[in-house]
Order: sequence, then C-alpha cells, then structure tokens
Amino acid sequence: MRDSKTIESFLQKKEKESKERSLFKDLKKEVDTGANGTQKYVIKKGENKGKVADINAIRNNRNSLTC
Repeated sequence: MRDSKTIESFLQKKEKESKERSLFKDLKKEVDTGANGTQKYVIKKGENKGKVADINAIRNNRNSLTC
C-alpha cells in the first residue's frame, strides 16, 4: 500500500501531460502554402522579368544543363 501515493502522482502527471498535448495540438496554426513566394519563382532579369516561372520548365532546364 505504500506505492499508492506514487501511483496516484504518476497518474496525475500523465493526465496533465495528456491534457497539455491535446491543448497544444488544438492551438497549432495551419501553414499558408504558397505564402512568401514558396511555391512560385518570379524571374528577376531579362525580357521575362516579373513573370512567374513554371516549375516544370525550371526542372527541365536544370536537367538539360546537367547532361
């Protein structure tokens, strides 16, 4: 019976941790995809300056340069 205090404190600690985890999960904010230019690349020089580049064209160009 001496272990009852230890077991009760352990259960309270686990319950508190579980509650904190669930609160933390609920308070997370969703990430904005495409924010701050993470999805598209804007051409900075040349005749196409200011246009948004197609990601497939960029990948194809990189592949043709490495061959």
